[in-house]
Order: sequence, then C-alpha cells, then structure tokens
Amino acid sequence: MFSNHKSEAVELMRSEEEIMNLILSVATSDDRIRAVLLTGSRANPNTAKDIFQDFDITYVVTNLEPYITNHSWIDVFGERLILQMPDEMTIGEKDANAFHYLMLFSDGNRIDLTLFPLDTIESKFERDPFTIVLLDKDRLSEKFASLPVNKFLITPPTQQQFTDCCNEFWWVCTYVAKGLFRDEITYSKEMLELHVRVMFYKMIEWNIGIETGFAVSIGKGGRHIQQYLDKELYNKILSTYSDAHPENIWNALFVMTELVADVARKIAQKMSFNYNQDEEDNVIQYLKRVQTMAGKNNTS
Repeated sequence: MFSNHKSEAVELMRSEEEIMNLILSVATSDDRIRAVLLTGSRANPNTAKDIFQDFDITYVVTNLEPYITNHSWIDVFGERLILQMPDEMTIGEKDANAFHYLMLFSDGNRIDLTLFPLDTIESKFERDPFTIVLLDKDRLSEKFASLPVNKFLITPPTQQQFTDCCNEFWWVCTYVAKGLFRDEITYSKEMLELHVRVMFYKMIEWNIGIETGFAVSIGKGGRHIQQYLDKELYNKILSTYSDAHPENIWNALFVMTELVADVARKIAQKMSFNYNQDEEDNVIQYLKRVQTMAGKNNTS
C-alpha cells in the first residue's frame, strides 16, 4: 500500500517508465485505440517534476461504447485506492464528447485517462499546448498540430470582458462587507472565496498574460502564478487568504481591492481600455464606511 512516508513512497511507487510502458502496451494491443496523447504537467517542460504529477493520458478510440459499458477493463492499470468517473456523476461538469477515468493507485501513482472518439477529433477536440503524441497508428500527428489550443492558455480580454470583471469584483466586495457587519462569517468567507477571488484571479491572470504575450497558463487555482510574479506581489496574494477572524477578513478584502485597482489600471493602460475609476472609488469608500459601522456595532 501507498505509504505516507516520502522515502517509502518513492520506493513503492512504480516508476514513470513502468507506468508509461503499461499505458502504451494497453493501447498497442488494442486495435480500437488509434492514438495516445500525453498532456498536463508531464508534457510541460516548464513544470517542476515531483512524485505527485498525474499521468494525463488521452486514448483516441474508434468507439466509446465498449469502454464505458464495462469498466473492468481499467483494472489492468493496477490496484486502485479510489476511482472517479465524473461523466457518470450527478455533480460537477460533464463532457459530452469524451469519457474520463480518474484513478489513484495504491502505489501513489495517478492516471487521469480520457477516452476521445476518433470521428469527432476535428470538430470537438481541443489540444493542450504541450501535447505529446506517444502513439499514432493512423498518422494523425499533423491533424493534432492543426487543432485549436484549449481554453487553459490565458487569452486577452475584450473591453467588455474587462469592464464586466471589474464591475463584478467591486459588486461582490460589498457582499463580504455586508456579511461582516452582520457577523455572518461563513457567508462573508463564501463571498470572498467563491466570488470575489474568481474575479481577483482573472485580473491577475490577464496581467500575467500581458507580461508573457498570452502564451502561458497559470494552472488550476493559480498553481503556477509564483513563477510569473515578483516576490512582493506573490506574498501580497498569499496574504489575501485569511482565517475566520473578522478583522483578518477585512484585511484580506482590502489587500484584494488594492491589488485589483493597481492591476486594472495597468491593464487598461496596456490594452487601451476604459476603466471606471468612479466605481472603484465609490466601492472602497462604501467598504470603509461599513467597516467602521461594523466596528461600532461589535463594541456596543
């Protein structure tokens, strides 16, 4: 079984070579699997290597149906600790064009396996920018190279997208303040993390896009932002993750407003966008007023 002790885990885990050989041997012996693609962090030369990297694999198949009517065929990949098949679940997003097996094995390795039908490649498939073709039985490599890159790369905003993001950010900030005034801490935290932060990261993402020519991805949850930001800015972003103490939530909120205000003006200048300065000024004034009211309310 997979050990929590790092040195033991490394010894027990099958090597990258073993897992890749297994993935390819399954595909080679099955005539219905026409190509194998590697995506994600293992295909990205800019990503630091560690033992927790997933094997993000796509099997391009002639027909999905045989693979999803009987799931026992995936047992060949090893003993699993847990399996998820998101396309059969009642929660989360579904992909109508593919089927996904997410497998964490007892040795600590993880394979995220996507099955994609061959006949919809040209109309439905979006490639990862670092896709590596591991197996190609039908000389599809040129076709893959011409397909559009998927949504994970930062894309330049339009004026409307920028305006909407700014407006949404300043609007949902007021919900955090309202919750703090009422001492509704869980509500305030949800507004901060699930609504304010989404717009906050979108603005940070666009800023990184401008600096990098919109040629990179910050990854899920902004996992790669540290490599694209100076230390001071990165530490400020970390400081926006507060505990449940009201004062700390206020501090996190105001750091986020300060950063968004600075970044939004920079984006507006670089991309010749209009920026609603009155919106920013009015909301910050409102937040400070509610903070003062909340402080008086808590001392009375």
